[in-house]
Amino acid sequence: MSVVQPIQFDRALLQKYDRPLPRYTSYPTAAEFTADFDRHCFQRELLRSNEAHLPLSLYVHIPFCQTACYFCGCNVIVTQSQTIAKTYLDALAEEIAQVAARLDRTRPVIQMHWGGGTPNYLTIDQVESLWRTLSHHFEFANDAEISIEVNPRYINREYLFRLRDLGFNRISFGLQDFDPQVQLAVNRIQPEAWLFQVMDWIRAAEFESVNIDLIYGLPYQTVQSFEATIAKTLRLDPDRIAVFNFAYLPNLKPIQKRIDPTTLPDGATKLAILQRVIELLTSHGYRYIGMDHFAKPTDELAIAQEAGTLKRNFQGYTALPTADLIGFGLTSISMLQAAYAQNQKHLATYLSEIAAGQLATERGIQLHPEDLLRRQVIMELMCQFRVDKGAIACQFDLDFDTHFACELAALEELAADGLIHLGRDRLEVTPVGRLLIRNIAAVFDTYLQQKSGRTFSKAI
Repeated sequence: MSVVQPIQFDRALLQKYDRPLPRYTSYPTAAEFTADFDRHCFQRELLRSNEAHLPLSLYVHIPFCQTACYFCGCNVIVTQSQTIAKTYLDALAEEIAQVAARLDRTRPVIQMHWGGGTPNYLTIDQVESLWRTLSHHFEFANDAEISIEVNPRYINREYLFRLRDLGFNRISFGLQDFDPQVQLAVNRIQPEAWLFQVMDWIRAAEFESVNIDLIYGLPYQTVQSFEATIAKTLRLDPDRIAVFNFAYLPNLKPIQKRIDPTTLPDGATKLAILQRVIELLTSHGYRYIGMDHFAKPTDELAIAQEAGTLKRNFQGYTALPTADLIGFGLTSISMLQAAYAQNQKHLATYLSEIAAGQLATERGIQLHPEDLLRRQVIMELMCQFRVDKGAIACQFDLDFDTHFACELAALEELAADGLIHLGRDRLEVTPVGRLLIRNIAAVFDTYLQQKSGRTFSKAI
């Protein structure tokens, strides 16, 4: 058990270390995936995963959106057509059957998340049909965490109650910003009264946990305007709040070209906004979990972090036991203990491969012993903000200081700046260093050190 100290904000250090880095939802990161790892490799690893008999975590990707949000960096298909959704759902059901046939049916599902796109793009009858397909092929634990992302603009009371009746017990929705001028600039208009109405319905339906997403760095945002958004978000009283940094990358995400770059807050303003976010949320009792995420101290993420058992995967932070993550649908990623695999990114290719009775794997990576070692170190840093050298040495049968001599030398500058304490028995991230955890974790990323020119979002 460890007591996590409150986060500290140091503007000078944040400016010094603010550079593009991976978010480390995995190690190695998706940037290292290659086509050499194909569907045959994935099939082999699925079968092999049964030997460890770990529980399962399922991810279901619904790529469709009714309208485009100009800030979006996700893989989405903007369409009003329900025909394409039906075609996709038919293929999704077939993929689920194909993958499930290769997995031990007695492995319990302890977590499932539906993301997008916009999962509530589907009609509630389509949601129910997809739910039945998944329930037919997998055994869900009685206490499984089952979550869904929704767009509050396209939902009503009946839909939310049907979701809850089906078994969804957690829900997340993107609020982004309450300010009407900001909403208009990013093409996501959602009146304040409606957002409060949706939250009232969510509470009435008795979802066990509610997450709200906010974004800072959007057009026309100021410190004062975002303070107002935070104040209203606190009135909604969610269990978790994610406050993401907007990464303006129009060359990679063409939809962002519809944003006027002259309306974006400058770097100094973004830092000031972030500082106020941290001050306001922590003063109202929320804990900084890491990587943009805040949670109430009674939330299982905060409890797990204090206990040193918090984990991180492509679905974000989790307090659940180690599980194999199986992704279904376009672009989805599966995360097995010794391999990662990503599905096709183009809809036509995904549909044709599933129709041919093949797994839709486009690329992936096989993990080697050194990857497993470094993944453990990086995830300990990302989740617990510390690394027990002795535990790593025992688990991987090595001398930590000898094996990571170069990395420890590279950490000396960060230690001199007060970001991390290099102890004899452990590495301990300081309250100042927690906002720069990506910089610290990156020291152990051999792929990042070997290659340049990769495009990542900035650390802050």
